Amino acid sequence: MLRDRVVIIGAGIGGLAAALTLASRGHDVMVLERASGPGGKMREVEVAGRRLDAGPTVLTLRRVFEQLFAEAGVDLASTIPMTKSDIIARHAWPDGGRLDLYADRARSADAIAEFAGKGAARGYLEFCARAQRVYEFLEPSFIQRPRPGVSDLIRFAGLGGMGELWAIAPFKSLWDELGRYFPDNRLRQLFARYATYCGSSPFLAPATLMLVAHVEQEGVWLIDGGVHALALACARVAELAGAKFRYGAEVQEIVVRDGRVNGVRLSSSEQIDAAAVISNGDVAALSRGLLGHAVRTAVSPDAIGPASLSAATWCVVARARGFPLLHHNVFFSASSTEEFRDIFDRSRLPRDPTVYICAQDRRGEQNTSPQHLERMLVIVNAPTSVTPSAFTVTELERCRDAMMRTVERCGLQLSIKGMATTMPPDFAQLYPGTNGALYGAASHGWTSSFRRPGARSRVPGLYLTGGSVHPGPGLPMAALSGRMAAMAYLTDLPSTSR
Repeated sequence: MLRDRVVIIGAGIGGLAAALTLASRGHDVMVLERASGPGGKMREVEVAGRRLDAGPTVLTLRRVFEQLFAEAGVDLASTIPMTKSDIIARHAWPDGGRLDLYADRARSADAIAEFAGKGAARGYLEFCARAQRVYEFLEPSFIQRPRPGVSDLIRFAGLGGMGELWAIAPFKSLWDELGRYFPDNRLRQLFARYATYCGSSPFLAPATLMLVAHVEQEGVWLIDGGVHALALACARVAELAGAKFRYGAEVQEIVVRDGRVNGVRLSSSEQIDAAAVISNGDVAALSRGLLGHAVRTAVSPDAIGPASLSAATWCVVARARGFPLLHHNVFFSASSTEEFRDIFDRSRLPRDPTVYICAQDRRGEQNTSPQHLERMLVIVNAPTSVTPSAFTVTELERCRDAMMRTVERCGLQLSIKGMATTMPPDFAQLYPGTNGALYGAASHGWTSSFRRPGARSRVPGLYLTGGSVHPGPGLPMAALSGRMAAMAYLTDLPSTSR
């Protein structure tokens, strides 16, 4: 029997996970999305007649999605074909150095020994053991808990486990802690990139982010049809479970009546009644009044912290020469210090950027250059769009030229036949309230993760999901937040029912 309706604003991965969770339990779910299809940041663009992923390109923690699909009675593996990648990424430096990082820890250690010596390999193995220890402590005590605080971690550790709590190094920066394991600055650069996975600077983000190393070793998955195919599959399974989707439906206001959520009003003036609303947008949109005055105080002001990274992206169809690209490739700047000073201190596009390239037509380990044109997503970290002077035509051209210099120093030549560019001001238009920030608030300082709001907002009947809420950004984390929002609603159901 269907319950009272739940409206979900936004068909990003958090909203899709919430829809799957509720619809599979027989609830009346309506997803409203202002774009023409599902996905949110998991978007596609067309360049030279070919479709490219233009958002996230890495899928980890596959079991999160296996659980979501299993609850709807669907097998993930048979629904979305995907392959576990043996190589996490190929890395290159201006000095000509190259290093492949493998899902197999021992194989990575051998590669690092050849790249930087046996001492570096020992440091890597010690780092991996530490990363696993951090993950195994935080996964049950923080990631899977609906709204954890510092006191929860202390209680979880208990008197006998305070050493474990101290071992996660919450008070040290990732950059500083990496120096314990990697005297070679190139390796320090490589593992410092984990801070950018949540839109942060490695010089300010906590060392706990080293857990990403263990997550990647559990599996990096390549999805047939690209990451956007995952969004399409989630929407399809949610629809089969009974969820309704309306695209081109922009929510103008969350309606509050008698102190609790009553529904939403669209930009067309249509009002849709609901027992509860789950917002899948950035929480900054709420505080800035973009969804109505009544919900401006739905989250604590502390939750709207310093903005995370934005990005300069180029979706290209090109021919590559001179460098053996794999699916995931990173070309490093000469100085991480200067790169992040440009972004966070000088609020400008980096003069010497690190460049990530997802060569979307490449699969497997022994992958020679295709003779045909390839699809690539090229990404450079960037500041948000609050400083318009950083995004003049001259600055954008300078950023593209700097990107090309970085990859050319490492031996890659690109002959571009078609290109679609997305800059921070464009992301600000795509995702209202963000100023182009792609990860919510930056994870700077040891308390930053605890400041992210949980699934329950301050307004009864309004729930939150997405990368700007706990447990944070990234596909599996945002999906977990969607499930947490749905479960919070189910727990509160006696009080939300009208």
